[in-house]
Amino acid sequence: MKMNRKWGWPVMLGLSILFAQCKDSGEDLEPDDENELITSVTLKFTEAGTNTVTSFSYKDADGDGGNAPTAFDTIALKPNASYTLTAAFLDESKNPVENITEEIAEKANEHLLVYTPAPSSLLIYTYGDKDANNYPIGLTGTVKTGAAGAGTLKVQLRHQPGTKNGTTSPGSDDVNLDFNLKIR
Repeated sequence: MKMNRKWGWPVMLGLSILFAQCKDSGEDLEPDDENELITSVTLKFTEAGTNTVTSFSYKDADGDGGNAPTAFDTIALKPNASYTLTAAFLDESKNPVENITEEIAEKANEHLLVYTPAPSSLLIYTYGDKDANNYPIGLTGTVKTGAAGAGTLKVQLRHQPGTKNGTTSPGSDDVNLDFNLKIR
């Protein structure tokens, strides 16, 4: 059977384009980097000079939604004092418990911790760690408290795969908590 010359070349061209477009490119794709399930957040404050350690926690065994948190401590610090702050994150819904802090450190170029006091006079946070691109991470840093007062400390873990630029804007929240804060 002979192919009609009028339709033969367009059909052949169309089929070759179709097969070229159907090439399997899945090997070049990376899966979406999803937000972490974090059920426990611990902030450890080590007072300068005395090395006194005080920890404050948030625990919600089933994550957002569902049951209410089982712990949500009020952060209480001394006025006009300096502290080293370290943050730890766990997913306690898994057995064994998954240490998300290690993953944050390994993927530092995708994560940013943000500490926002309200009012801002309660404390000043200074980052103590940076990723390979010289952007802050926030797993460790220093805190200087102001005069006695009360307010909140918002703790956000920003998930910023491929978009981290040292600001809070890109990405989404893995954690967004408002701890009550007392400087006394």
